[in-house]
Amino acid sequence: MKKPLTLFLLTAPILFLGIFYFLPVYRILLVSLSADFISTSGINVPRILRVIGFTLYQASLSAVITLLVGTSIAYLLHLYNFKLKNMLFLLTAIPFMLPTVVVATGFNSLLGPNGVVNLLYSAISQSPKPLIVFTGTIWAIVAAHVFYNATIVIRMVKNTLDKLDPSLVDSAKMLGASSIRAFITVTLPRLAPSLLVSGFLVFFFDFTSFGVILMLGGPKFATLEVEIFTQTMHYLNLPFAAILSIIQIFFTITFSIIYSRNLANGEENITSKINWTVGKAPRSFSEKSVVALLTVFVVVLFLAPIIALPIRSFTVFESLRTMETFQIENFFTFNHYFDLFTNSRNSYFYVPPFEALKNSLLFAISTILLSLAIGLPSAFSLAKNKTIRRWLEPLFILPLGTSSVTLGLGYILFFNRSIFPGGENLLTSPWLLPFAHTTIALPFVIRNLLTAIQQIPANYHESAKTLGASPVQTVLNIDLPILNRALVSSAAFAFTISLGEFGATSLLSRPDFPTLPTAIYRFISQPGASNFGQAMAMSTILFVLCGLGIAIIEKTQTNYK
Repeated sequence: MKKPLTLFLLTAPILFLGIFYFLPVYRILLVSLSADFISTSGINVPRILRVIGFTLYQASLSAVITLLVGTSIAYLLHLYNFKLKNMLFLLTAIPFMLPTVVVATGFNSLLGPNGVVNLLYSAISQSPKPLIVFTGTIWAIVAAHVFYNATIVIRMVKNTLDKLDPSLVDSAKMLGASSIRAFITVTLPRLAPSLLVSGFLVFFFDFTSFGVILMLGGPKFATLEVEIFTQTMHYLNLPFAAILSIIQIFFTITFSIIYSRNLANGEENITSKINWTVGKAPRSFSEKSVVALLTVFVVVLFLAPIIALPIRSFTVFESLRTMETFQIENFFTFNHYFDLFTNSRNSYFYVPPFEALKNSLLFAISTILLSLAIGLPSAFSLAKNKTIRRWLEPLFILPLGTSSVTLGLGYILFFNRSIFPGGENLLTSPWLLPFAHTTIALPFVIRNLLTAIQQIPANYHESAKTLGASPVQTVLNIDLPILNRALVSSAAFAFTISLGEFGATSLLSRPDFPTLPTAIYRFISQPGASNFGQAMAMSTILFVLCGLGIAIIEKTQTNYK
């Protein structure tokens, strides 16, 4: 691809990122450093330190417990072969692709005050007190983080275990080492790189967690992300929020540098690059018991919160308290779904939840079109010119390391005016959201398309050039047909990310133009069984839609050739 054409194709992506990423972040920096803003922001240094301290604490605690849980599951999946092994392994991957809103409502539907467990206990015991006080505790945050991120540890650790030469452990045992000592002296040192890398990634994801902490922890658990949201939406203290965003960006950049310089290649430090034949069938009673406990634990941890969502959306558990005899017609209901279409309050300002679904789908389709229109030429340019790729790829991937809450704040500060003289204030337009969603989805789309383009055999292009095809004809007749699967999976990435995005959306969405995640958060925050049931119904719909996106990604990602 000729350099002028490459530069032309890069014009739109560079302009897009300049307007919708770099300028909003630059605006945050200006506001945070402005003396006038600092003097009026009411900066509370002790509070900032408490917020930073709790952010680090919850991320560290969550990461340690996730490491323990994930390593244990990975080791047992590596050690034993049994019928449900592949199913359990796949089950652990589902949560990582789900929106945080779905994860939070899943745990709420299972263990919250109106969750399945507490309402069943209340109906059986006739006690108004819940059996488990879960939401509003640090353990709710930790449990959701383990549910969400354990798959990172499981996959990295199991991959390393499967590539370790089993003769090393056998040799240690022949020399008299017990199984525990062999694991500590032989296996654990070779697992250390994978444990370090996966633990750091989990810590980073937990450090930037927003939806889980906001919806399960409550206002008393303020991390940097939650505090930015609170200062922006509840106190309208944008200068203070800007300062917190700069602190958050500083930590993010620091963690990214540590990862890229010290940890990125840690997974390669293993004994062998081939997969050995591993695993044995459980034979003794103790081995079968371990496998049974593993199966129950994985199913309960990774499946129960997901199953609880549709159960609560189709049931009226509250009726169990007043029913003298159980009647299925008083327990099973479609009303929570019917209520999504109605304005039961007859309020002029009330927006039925079905409108939020329509808005989310409309924004998701817009995000697909924008992401592909910007990502495809970007990926082609990066693939065809190594010099440009070396300089620009890090810039295109940069939004991936930026908090979506910080991005939303940047949009509030930058777009709260008219860019053109006499034009509309963009912050009042609902169409700002697809641009925010595209900014967040673009790194995934570019990386996905770039990987596919690099797998196109070079001789295809050489043959087309020999036959007199122009670069445009080569792209249309050779590249695009080959990239069909990658385009579909990239569209699915953009669709799923847009549909479940909550951080930037919670700051930018208008009350009269809500999305599914913001509607779920609003309904679940309000009292009443009807509001809770509708939140569960919306979460179930969101889960199904995102599940379809995940299924498409999994099906098309297998092979691009």
